[in-house]
Amino acid sequence: MSPDLLEKLKYPIGRFERLEKFDKETLDTYTKKLRDFPKILEKSIQSFSEDDFKHTYRPGGWNIAQVIHHLADSHIHCYVRFKHALLEDTPSIKDYTESEWAELPDATQTDVKSSIAILKGIHHRWTTLIGQMKAEEFEKSYYHPGKGKDYPLYTVVALYAWHSYHHLAHINNIQ
Repeated sequence: MSPDLLEKLKYPIGRFERLEKFDKETLDTYTKKLRDFPKILEKSIQSFSEDDFKHTYRPGGWNIAQVIHHLADSHIHCYVRFKHALLEDTPSIKDYTESEWAELPDATQTDVKSSIAILKGIHHRWTTLIGQMKAEEFEKSYYHPGKGKDYPLYTVVALYAWHSYHHLAHINNIQ
């Protein structure tokens, strides 16, 4: 497989472009994407068979069920990090090894309905919180030791809107 094709399979909507400054209009767009995502995801998989969830989105990649469980795991982490950043002075967040989490029994042996329910709940609460925040609160950040940099909350909203639709593209492009 060519490197260009592998890059396209890994990043079907392109790589994330970091939001470098707070912009209310842009943030509103990303917040809407986060709010709508669980329903869009659920609709996109409604006709999937049990076998469809076993397909991978690229050679060596996770199967579709693992991708959906990863979304729940990742967005739980982000929601908690987000709240820590609101209430603490640039907290250092706890990282996790996504690939190891994707191999645990809850990601390899369970139906995706539980992760869809988690995403619905997390996204509802998260976008409710975002909708009530003041502009200056989006400047708060957390420190990601694995990446070696701070993540302002306005960037986090953009990142996780991208993350949602990045994996939705994987799901919609099953092999």
